[in-house]
Amino acid sequence: MKNIFVGNLAFGTTEDSVRALFEPYGTIERVNIITDRDTGQSRGFGFVEMSGNAEAQRAIEELDGKEFEGRPLKVNEARPKESRQGFGGGNRSGGRGGKRW
Repeated sequence: MKNIFVGNLAFGTTEDSVRALFEPYGTIERVNIITDRDTGQSRGFGFVEMSGNAEAQRAIEELDGKEFEGRPLKVNEARPKESRQGFGGGNRSGGRGGKRW
């Protein structure tokens, strides 16, 4: 299974419309448009999980830069989620850990 990042989505784009865009390339396991947790508004990007690697690669190659709902898409293989921990692994509480000056 391959996870695909889809960026520069119009704020009104739905998961159904993204699914319809990717379906000609292969089996879609899941579509997830990321929303702001406070407002529920789309953040303009999402992820598509496809079951076949070859189909996913073809979708990436053919859809990257394609105009969709008035905006050029940014489509590429999703990178693994990065840790939210700060540089150096210390906390940012101000009083513990890190360098002492």
